[in-house]
Amino acid sequence: MLECGMLERDKRALRRRSAILCKQLVVDELLIQSLQAEDILTESMAESIMAEKTSHKRSWHLLLLLPKRGPKAFSCFCSALQETEQQHLCDLLTQSPERNGRETYLDGIQPEKETEGKSGRLEGTEKKREFSRQIVPTAQSHHSDSAPVSEEDGDKERRRTKIRGKDKQTDRIEGSSLPLPTQEEFAAKRARTHAEAMEFSLDADSPINTPVLPCSPDFYLSHCQQSYRMTSSPRGFALVISNVNFDSCAAPDLDPRKGGEVDDEVLRKVFTELDYIVSVNRDLTAQGMRTCIENFSRRPELRTVDSCVVCLLSHGVEGAIYGTDGGLLELDWVFEAFDNAHCPLLQNKPKMFFIQACRGDEMDCGVEQIDGPARTFSPSCEQRDAGREGLGDADSRQRADMGRPRIKLPQRSDMVCGFASLKGTAAMRNTKRGSWFIQELNTALRLHARDTHLADLLVQVNGRIKEREGYAPGTAHHRCKEMSEFTSSLCKDLYLFPKYQPQY
Repeated sequence: MLECGMLERDKRALRRRSAILCKQLVVDELLIQSLQAEDILTESMAESIMAEKTSHKRSWHLLLLLPKRGPKAFSCFCSALQETEQQHLCDLLTQSPERNGRETYLDGIQPEKETEGKSGRLEGTEKKREFSRQIVPTAQSHHSDSAPVSEEDGDKERRRTKIRGKDKQTDRIEGSSLPLPTQEEFAAKRARTHAEAMEFSLDADSPINTPVLPCSPDFYLSHCQQSYRMTSSPRGFALVISNVNFDSCAAPDLDPRKGGEVDDEVLRKVFTELDYIVSVNRDLTAQGMRTCIENFSRRPELRTVDSCVVCLLSHGVEGAIYGTDGGLLELDWVFEAFDNAHCPLLQNKPKMFFIQACRGDEMDCGVEQIDGPARTFSPSCEQRDAGREGLGDADSRQRADMGRPRIKLPQRSDMVCGFASLKGTAAMRNTKRGSWFIQELNTALRLHARDTHLADLLVQVNGRIKEREGYAPGTAHHRCKEMSEFTSSLCKDLYLFPKYQPQY
């Protein structure tokens, strides 16, 4: 019987499969937008779901709302699962005994009077795409972050695959239009490992573009005193170097970084919305990267802005990234180019670095939790603030000024660097949607930069990365992991105060 809520049989199907859905369902912008387009979710509902901090909580929130969203909610949800390449979950729900008692599920959906376009997408849900989210291992030796293959890339990746004794793994799964997983790697001549996010594919020209949420005037006024100054317009300059295509002659072991173009577009858009002037440079040699970074760090306009951002996306090893010619650019040289000695225009200003590259060739099959002691201060080992004037009369202050040296800064300070993976491990990248790390960084900046300082944002990114798992049932690398990390010499809270301009 039709009521304002979901049909009882559909509610039972959701309840019966709720544990699996909470574990495997990917609730992201594309799925939410699909449900909004059918008026299943309101804008406020969508925002509240996406504000949840873990994938499990987002899934649970959605599953609590769906039964209350009318008789069409179930079929629209199934259509959204198909559109986001989560066919196996659609099959799980529609083949549920609750649907009609005989596991014939197409008839169970059609009476919902779905629109023509939606019902068309629900046809043909046989198991031929049950494993549509799996990926294939490839075996060429490459220095890079992992790259799960999309449907479009499957044939090319499969032709490149040369794993000895594992030829059968390079084929597509029987009855599926999608391949098994690939990973670009970085130790010479070793078999690639499986690495795929439990995610849908995103077309390369459609990066996530949920608007950056604005900082409120009250929040700015209550936090500006204890944080870095962040009021210039633009806030600063952002440099993005994204190496996607590599010289097949000079660097034959370096595959194209499919999906890298998605990452650099995502970064361009989010930092532009955060009021940075963004420069994107793609496919540079090692020397080209050095020249680009040197020119950027010497821009005279840095004097008038409050911060800078540098994003480096390429194949990598621990402590360095590759140019398109196979040459290495050491990260320590990059940090040195922006230190207090080499970049005086950015002294005492925050400098943000984000590195999307492998730092090793090991696939993380678990979670490495690094617990360090809380940072403590030792006043007994430190002098008073170097710039603070002592108490006394004017004459004593004048005599002190005559002999006082300039305030000294450490060689390197006020920097924060986010790494996509831990030392020695590979990083994950979906060839259609981009890398895990850049996806989560983008989401965190858009949703939480309005009231969260950058160190806490990167902790949130770590938490989201920790929740992710590769999805390749039946393979040795099902549920593979990645763990991001960051280092910081920031001396204050770093709020970006998006879209807020103080009125003087």
